[in-house]
Amino acid sequence: MQNQDNLSEIDVNDQKIIDNKELNFLEALIPVFILMGLLAYNIFFADGAWLGDYSNQYILLMGGIVAAIVGFKNKVNVGTMLNEIWENLKSVFVPIMILLLVGALAGTWLASGIIPAMVYYGLKVLSPEIFLPASIIIAAIISIATGSSWTTSATVGIALIGIGSALGISGGMIAGAVISGAYFGDKMSPLSDTTNLAPAMAGTDLFTHIRYMAFTTVPTIIVTLIVFSILSATIDTTGEADLSGLLSTIDTTFNITPWLFMVPAIVIVLILLKTKPLIALAAGVLSAAVFAFIFQPEILNTLGSSKLSAIVTSIFTDTAIVTDNETLNNLFSAGGMKGMLWTIALILCAMVFGGVMDAIGALARITKELLKLATTIFGLFASTVISCLGLNAIASDQYLAIVIPGKMFKKAYDDRGLAPQNLSRTLEDSGTVTSVLIPWNTCGAYQSGVLGVGVAEYFFYAIFNWLSPFMTLLFAAFRIKIKMMTAPKTATAGA
Repeated sequence: MQNQDNLSEIDVNDQKIIDNKELNFLEALIPVFILMGLLAYNIFFADGAWLGDYSNQYILLMGGIVAAIVGFKNKVNVGTMLNEIWENLKSVFVPIMILLLVGALAGTWLASGIIPAMVYYGLKVLSPEIFLPASIIIAAIISIATGSSWTTSATVGIALIGIGSALGISGGMIAGAVISGAYFGDKMSPLSDTTNLAPAMAGTDLFTHIRYMAFTTVPTIIVTLIVFSILSATIDTTGEADLSGLLSTIDTTFNITPWLFMVPAIVIVLILLKTKPLIALAAGVLSAAVFAFIFQPEILNTLGSSKLSAIVTSIFTDTAIVTDNETLNNLFSAGGMKGMLWTIALILCAMVFGGVMDAIGALARITKELLKLATTIFGLFASTVISCLGLNAIASDQYLAIVIPGKMFKKAYDDRGLAPQNLSRTLEDSGTVTSVLIPWNTCGAYQSGVLGVGVAEYFFYAIFNWLSPFMTLLFAAFRIKIKMMTAPKTATAGA
């Protein structure tokens, strides 16, 4: 969930679903098959570097070209395609600005000693035996409070990655725990825009949606906590002697003080007050810069020719603070805004591909074919899940993965006498949380960029995220908490 603006600014009813009667189902799948084939080749046979550092970006553009050719064949003009691409690009302007600010945040929070202070106190409080489940709980609390998995990752997520890395825990495990907790909170928070969007599309109210969603969400997070508790008890971590060395190095390199926590507190309070994320993050960058001058003047002297130039460098380019500990040297480095450019390029290319696919009517055609398979109530739930998963991969946008299935499947749920909260819950269980599992989706690109851990590394450990759609299908298969509204409106409703 991006929480990039208030729900009132999301033009839900203005979202167009382009239907092209000239396009058949197999033609709609051609760009998808080619895209997936090229991505698979790049991952499994070229070690992710088939076309250089920007391989995935080029592949997405190739997929867009193929989709455009299919569109030309089916009487879609260039203007329509360019218009949809432009609409997609406009929709990610705020997320891109957020990404740039998060890069600046990471740099200034490092130079000001905020991240080192989080790591320092975290190492003292969070023991290896409880670190992973504790990370889930911390991320969940912050995400419920702020309504934003993005804000959670950009604040406590970065700190938890640092603490866990110092403990010797795999980055994939830490990121999986943070993302699991953040998306649990994201789903259950009334402040979340996707939590408001799903019931708006299905035709139910916010709190009915949240209460109904708890039936599948709470068991999923409990399973996730149990698995991570077992992992925490069994993994090998850094010993006490090593930890004391890390603490000593941090303490001698930085001026560590609890006053530094005022900056993340400012950001979180601003979010709670419903300040726009861009303003909240900018405040976090500026206040961190001030704190760097106050608390870390010696660090700034080592980073630039002047304290001001050191701050500017930390905002825009690479920042590296050298200590006598190699683990901390790897940890205390940040790329500033420059470090987010790869992620931004991935998002832009994904929006081009998704825009062309939408313009030629491929998204609507694929969803309609899935709807035809829904001959039973379980089939309807399964078709909704598959549609959400597919749109997260094809359209590369979490909102479209909620809006399009929401509009396309609403009547089918009504016809079978299913209460609208069945649809809104399924949209969240399979649309919201799985977006982070797609590397080129805006959410997957954001989380991997901010946390510094690739999607492939955290995929398995993002247990809450990939388990959620299975949980909703399990409930549907055994008719657990499937609320009926009235008798089915059609004779086709199945068991």
